[in-house]
Amino acid sequence: MNLPVLLQCARPVATLLALAATAALAGCTLTPPPPAVPAPVPSAWQAPLPHGGSVERLGAWWHERLEDPVLPALIADAQALSPDVAQAAAQLAQARAQVAAARSALLPQVDGQLNASRGFNEQLMAVASTAQAGVQAGWELDLFGRAGAQQQAARERSAAAQAQWHAARVSVAAEVAQQYSNWHHCRRQQAVAEADARSRGETARLSAESERAGFTAPATAALASASHADARARAAQQQLQCELIVKALVALSGRDEPTLREQLQAAAPLRPPAQLFAVDALPARVLAQRPDLHAAEREVAAASAEVGAAQAERYPRLQLLGSVGRGWVSTGGASMASNTWSVGPVALTLPLFDGGRRAAQVDAAQARYEAAAARYRGLARQAVAEVEQALARLDSTARRSSDAERAAAGYRRSFEATEARWTAGLASLVELEDARRTQLASEMALVALENERMAAWIALYRAAGGGFDRADVEPPAAGRPVARPPAASPPASRAGS
Repeated sequence: MNLPVLLQCARPVATLLALAATAALAGCTLTPPPPAVPAPVPSAWQAPLPHGGSVERLGAWWHERLEDPVLPALIADAQALSPDVAQAAAQLAQARAQVAAARSALLPQVDGQLNASRGFNEQLMAVASTAQAGVQAGWELDLFGRAGAQQQAARERSAAAQAQWHAARVSVAAEVAQQYSNWHHCRRQQAVAEADARSRGETARLSAESERAGFTAPATAALASASHADARARAAQQQLQCELIVKALVALSGRDEPTLREQLQAAAPLRPPAQLFAVDALPARVLAQRPDLHAAEREVAAASAEVGAAQAERYPRLQLLGSVGRGWVSTGGASMASNTWSVGPVALTLPLFDGGRRAAQVDAAQARYEAAAARYRGLARQAVAEVEQALARLDSTARRSSDAERAAAGYRRSFEATEARWTAGLASLVELEDARRTQLASEMALVALENERMAAWIALYRAAGGGFDRADVEPPAAGRPVARPPAASPPASRAGS
């Protein structure tokens, strides 16, 4: 038997051996790291939990508990205008497009081809026109799960991007709510400062008249005048703080400033109830509602899938090819047509030597996984600390509230009594000013404490996830579309539809 015949007989045997080797390698199991890592979550909160309220109200407490139509509208405008929310929406659209691109790697690829030419045909010994049209198809079998792992990583990152979109919305809502609360309490402090300035002005007027009548020393009248000027300066400074808060709300909401001022002036005083919402007693459940923590968790799963994809790159790849077409030849008024088709070749790619590139890619993917896992653990510890701190502040403000109210009421009565004694000539102006300063400080402290309590509620809302539900963003099984946000959805990308 001659050599060409031997080679011709050996080709099917070699193909069968290659396929058998590939099938044997397909039984190899890739070992990517676990897609989920344990988080350092305590079994119970150390700070006292607020009593009353509802866990379900966490996502919309400003709608149901504050009964203030201005704040929800400001939050909606700010979320629609926020560059952070817009950036998160764009990143979500990009992630969804990546899911569609990764899904296509598991499907056959079909290309069409059309060409035409005219020239001298040696077989026909004449000038001829030729045309060919055909369809070529190729399909790479995902023997070791490379494409599947890449698709899983894309789905996990899409879920992470959607969670980050929720986190951006929660952050904007918390910032607007805090500024809105600051404005209301700033106005109350401004009212206290203006009332104090008016009172000191009346004292200065009476002192000046008494000095002119010769009943009051010039030093006492000067002290009253200086106290009045100091009070007016404090009132002006407090007014400036309120103006700056209005500017911040304008920047956040994008509203016209005169219109916003009218709405703020028409708004009812912000008097939140004692309990706005409740927090689950189990820290694990609370942390499960944090969108940023959920995004970090999904990044860990995506990094795990990428390790599997990098490992699969080190194994053979099998691709099936095929084509079908039709050709035409025309010369001298005569024409011929023919059909062509082929199945194959079966292309088997065996990675033999790459200078350590694929192994380095596996190491790099493993390092990215470790970094994602470390970030997740750190974020979990930070989330626990944020909730604990918010709970501690909330408990502290609740315990201080009654004492602060009693102190303010007592200092107010003391000032009124001292003022009556001063009017009757039984107390000095120094005593009056000392009582006034104490009363003013207690009034300011009471308003600041109420704002601190509201800030603690807002911080707890943000630390507890802002009503996020991870069921809305869990990555679906392979082949199913990625879930969209149930409300206020960012623009859906065409690639993901």
